[in-house]
Amino acid sequence: MPAEFASLRAALPFWLSVGLLPLALLAITQGGWWVILIPAYAWALTSLLDVLLGHDTHNPDPETEDEDLFWYRAITLIWLPLQALVIYGGIWWASRAGYSWPELLGLFFGIGVMSGSIGIVYAHELMHQADRMERWLADLLLALVLYSHFRSEHLLVHHTHVGTPRDAVTARYNEGFHRFFLRVLRSCPASAWQAETARQNRAGRSVWHLSNPFWRYTALQALALVLAYAIGGWLGVFLFAFQAFVAIWQLELTNYIEHYGLTRERLANGKFEPVRPHHSWNAPHRASNWLLINLQRHSDHHYKPDRRFPLLQTYGEDEAPLLPIGYPALGVLAMVPPLWRRRMNPRVRAWRKRHYPAISDWMPYNIGQH
Repeated sequence: MPAEFASLRAALPFWLSVGLLPLALLAITQGGWWVILIPAYAWALTSLLDVLLGHDTHNPDPETEDEDLFWYRAITLIWLPLQALVIYGGIWWASRAGYSWPELLGLFFGIGVMSGSIGIVYAHELMHQADRMERWLADLLLALVLYSHFRSEHLLVHHTHVGTPRDAVTARYNEGFHRFFLRVLRSCPASAWQAETARQNRAGRSVWHLSNPFWRYTALQALALVLAYAIGGWLGVFLFAFQAFVAIWQLELTNYIEHYGLTRERLANGKFEPVRPHHSWNAPHRASNWLLINLQRHSDHHYKPDRRFPLLQTYGEDEAPLLPIGYPALGVLAMVPPLWRRRMNPRVRAWRKRHYPAISDWMPYNIGQH
């Protein structure tokens, strides 16, 4: 086993998410101001650590075998029961504790931050793997946030059409997050269904065939809601749905950041150029990459989607555009579109000048009609 992957100690920084569990326990059982602990940890503390710990530009050996990555993979494999315990344990306690509505909403906002910034990120890692068990874990994690179609949309649409008008989650230049979020919520379930329909047609099967994963998605999400009702009644269903919405918001905030304003050129033959490293924003910030299991090494993920997160490579600014700060802090900035545009639009314009100096009219790209 390569020395850099030899022990739990080597992998431990990527277990930063486990620090959320005692904070969740305090928030659930104490209420009051304790409910801010989870977002404070995921956003403020991680961003502060980014400043203190700086960048990590080390590239591990990408040929490292899966068996050498046991302690890295383990955190993604054990997260499902931990997250389910926090969500359903939170519903059980909160539905009996007599908390005020601000406390309930604050608590399940925090739980949603955990479900979105950790649970969906781990589901994203797992859904890209060939192992059947890992894909099932991804489906179960996505069912806990009522966003199961994300697997189909991400694998069949986003990775194929990133940087083109057919990819709804490639945020357009000058498009504010709030408008982007509404567009994605409206477009992505339909595009995921269409992609699965096309796949069934290619196999000579009806869209209603049991092999269509939408049957599984529906059953798992229904089961998740039934369990919430069994534990907490209609209040439990509401709290479960609220944390799911917050988690979805967290996911789409990340999607917004990852490709904002970065488009693939349409060639003379009408096709789009291949996906390159410069079609994704990257952030080498150490602590946020620990929390998000290297999601910020996003260019390499698009180059090699099934590459395990410890092996993802980082790129220099001459190859791929770099973000000024990590995802957690940048996500806060994205919630205020004027501040976001002030920080990011000059970077997009510099990217265009660097990689596409021959393009003079960017309007079709700006409005998604190129």
